[in-house]
Amino acid sequence: MYAKLVFRNARRSVKDYLIYIVTMTICVMLFYSFLSISSSYYQPDIGSEYDFTILSDGMKIAICVITLFLLFLIRFVNNYMLRRRQKEFAVQAIMGMEQKTIAGLFFAETFVMGMISIAAGIILGVFCSQFITAMLLTSYGKSYELAWTLFPDTVVLTVGFFVLSFLAVGLFNTRTIRKTKLIDMLAADRKNDPELKKSRWIIVTALIFELFTIWMLVTGVQKVWFYYDSRFAAPVQIMFWGNIIIPAVALLWSVLWLIRKKKTGFPQFIFGLMICAALNVCTAAGVPSLVNQYYLPLGAGTVNQYMLFILADLVFFICSLIYLASSFIVAWKEKSPEHRYKGENLFFFGQVVSKLNTTSKTMTLISITLVLAIFMFIAAPVLVGWASGYLDIRSMYDVQISSRYNDVYSEEDLPRDNYEIVTDYLAEHGIKADYDCTFNIYLPKREDFHNRIKYDFPVAAISLSDYNMIREMLGYEQISLSENEFTTQWQTIASEEERESFLASHTSVMTDTGELTLSGQPYYEEAIGETVYNSYTNILYVFPDSVCEKLLPVMRNRYITTSEDISYENARELEQAFADEYPEITDTGVSYTIRLSTLQINSTKANNFVLQASLLYGAVVLMVICLTILSLQQLLDASKYKYRFSVLRKIGVDEQKIGKLVLKQLGVWFGLPILVAVTVSTIVLTYFIQTVSAEISAYIGFGTLMTQIGITAGILALLLLCYFISTWILFQRSICGSSSILK
Repeated sequence: MYAKLVFRNARRSVKDYLIYIVTMTICVMLFYSFLSISSSYYQPDIGSEYDFTILSDGMKIAICVITLFLLFLIRFVNNYMLRRRQKEFAVQAIMGMEQKTIAGLFFAETFVMGMISIAAGIILGVFCSQFITAMLLTSYGKSYELAWTLFPDTVVLTVGFFVLSFLAVGLFNTRTIRKTKLIDMLAADRKNDPELKKSRWIIVTALIFELFTIWMLVTGVQKVWFYYDSRFAAPVQIMFWGNIIIPAVALLWSVLWLIRKKKTGFPQFIFGLMICAALNVCTAAGVPSLVNQYYLPLGAGTVNQYMLFILADLVFFICSLIYLASSFIVAWKEKSPEHRYKGENLFFFGQVVSKLNTTSKTMTLISITLVLAIFMFIAAPVLVGWASGYLDIRSMYDVQISSRYNDVYSEEDLPRDNYEIVTDYLAEHGIKADYDCTFNIYLPKREDFHNRIKYDFPVAAISLSDYNMIREMLGYEQISLSENEFTTQWQTIASEEERESFLASHTSVMTDTGELTLSGQPYYEEAIGETVYNSYTNILYVFPDSVCEKLLPVMRNRYITTSEDISYENARELEQAFADEYPEITDTGVSYTIRLSTLQINSTKANNFVLQASLLYGAVVLMVICLTILSLQQLLDASKYKYRFSVLRKIGVDEQKIGKLVLKQLGVWFGLPILVAVTVSTIVLTYFIQTVSAEISAYIGFGTLMTQIGITAGILALLLLCYFISTWILFQRSICGSSSILK
């Protein structure tokens, strides 16, 4: 009998469970699709040179961390269902049903809905996992074919995780129902969320913002005191003084408000601080670009410091904008009586303002979380593309040995070895070397070795013959120099402005053999690896051999390309043998590093995929959480809305107009935090793209970035559409009682 009752209630309440089913299905789909990568049955053809266990283990850890958010979401949705059904539980109790029986029926009902969600989520997860697999194989440069495969262990883990979650939440719900008093059940649908006094949370936020403003003012004064020069270009001067004047204005505005707070309202005070926060973002955002463009010596950590200021300003901007939303609506309503009394606008304004007054803090948190989700989604391909492009430069040679003299202070301790252990190992394992180049890196002047400063190492040099040997290894054309000329080699990451500025001020260079002049071909920018460059520099001098013979060699490197790829096992053995012979840090201060392209490519591709998949998974989960909360916040006050809309019907408002009011109300409720989040995300991403524009141009391409932005917008729009429609259906049912929404 109870079984029939459970299934009858489940079938009857399927529309009431719509949000629950949609949310749980999405959660199961995401969990299964990303977890499938770590399945023991998942054996993609990525080549024998790769170790798939690194990627699999990394995905398991990432999924376990992100899945904690799913537990919160499951509990939150179940709380909604519990609250929505309490009046029904009270009626059943009045009719004679014991509360433990009611609790058991509700437990079984939610469990059935959960199993439906699991089944639907796994089916959708099979489809979604194909996109994950396609992303994986693409990152490894492999072709991809659709293969609709269920992985038994992933299915078991997915079902097990969600069943245990449903059981745990169900037991909690059962305990709650059994201990809830009948009178509280009857009144549950009339209980609204507690009033949130704006002054409490917004004042705390304003105080924190004031502390950051003081910090920014002090920092700005320090930078001007130590680094300002009246000869700086106009943009630099604006940046220096703007980072003082605007924080000072914000603090002055706070003082004036404290003096005149009886005449100036609190919303006006927050509005003034919001304007200052927006201006702070503009001036602080100019710091990283101007530092790079004009080579400003603002000290280590300056860029990171101002990034923190920008973050604080943006968070306060979001808080204040959401807080002031209701004030903006009220002010507009008061100044526009022709709109206030038009149609049902008075009712609509009252609905929106009352909701904003009680949920502004929630909407603020949702907006901030959405900003984080959008940033994660778009930053994922940027970071991965950056790492992949960087990999191409790091792994240009099959074997790459480098040394560093950063901590060496005696000329006798400088590296001079030829690394014969590598020669012996390759010979023992029958690995033929096509090219083998051992070379030195020199300092133009011997005194540079003794006068170097940390983070400000002198530009080093390579001999013309060694440079041409490296170019031959990579298939580049040979170059030539006269005896009194030099040229430069630049990293790909170096900007055009940086290169032009350096060459304009370095048309000649002094060496221990005399002065050299810049060649007619002043620079080369083909990628030749990164270990050839000195510490903290993007440039390398190329000197004639006769000059380098008389200079001090400070680094000893060796590059090898082999006729065939080194296997993963051999690469691991060679790496370990080299580390035993040449520790990373020696007693003399010399550091040695061996890079084998096989190991670099394997670990980088695995880590890149784990990073990208984790960021995408986390971003979508955060979006789902935000949209779920937005939806349930509207539905939790169902009885209040039901009464208000019934009053409208009694005074003659037809169903069509009521439907438009519902759409407008839901549009504001969903649109406001999303619009704020998109606006702030645009600011954050603009700053982020500006900061790493050189890396994007070199490694990623702006076309790829625009594609990812489009994908992000599409996913957000799709999720928004699902939740908006589900909320609209349930909202209509709530205000119409048991009648059909089409009625």
